[in-house]
Amino acid sequence: MLVANRMTPNPITCKPDLSISETMEWMQREDIRRFPVLDKNGKLVGIVTRHDLLHASPSSVSSLSVWEVNYLFSQVTVEEVMTTDVITVCEDCPIEEAARIMARNKIGGLPVMRDDQLVGIITESDIFKVFLELFDAREKGVRLTVLAPYFKGSLAQISSKITEAGGLILALNVFRGDDPTNWGCTLKVTDITKDKLLQVVEPLVEKVIDIREA
Repeated sequence: MLVANRMTPNPITCKPDLSISETMEWMQREDIRRFPVLDKNGKLVGIVTRHDLLHASPSSVSSLSVWEVNYLFSQVTVEEVMTTDVITVCEDCPIEEAARIMARNKIGGLPVMRDDQLVGIITESDIFKVFLELFDAREKGVRLTVLAPYFKGSLAQISSKITEAGGLILALNVFRGDDPTNWGCTLKVTDITKDKLLQVVEPLVEKVIDIREA
């Protein structure tokens, strides 16, 4: 899965000279948390977040009246508070790489570029939706997490036995732990009871970590 498959294309953008009060109102109206900032030539020059806007006021703002605060916010522009060193990704970036970039840099969104042109944005919410899809969280079934022996064909063996028992695997995700001799596996299976699934899988794995209707 690539960024292009899950990004929001043609995202809402703003100009550097927009006041932070107008920008905040716009964000609240659109219910979004960040704007890529484009100059008059359509070039990406920054990104501004709701967090940037909320922390844009000087420390003395608490001593000002509401009218003075509103006036102050109307005078400060996006250009003064935006991040100019923007981290971006391209359309064909794998979705997991985009997630790694966000986690490593502690940011919640990435503008998506095609050469020098902004074509989309991908956010933490998009990543969460992918996570739900990977675990097929919207479908009812039996969720099973096991430690399986680490050898070629071990997961194929588990999958084959589940299919033979009439189960339909909706999702299968693998994770590595500290022990190099095994790997963790979480499956979402339907068309099979919890007891039957446990009976089929338990002889093939080292440990059943969790099994539940989900």
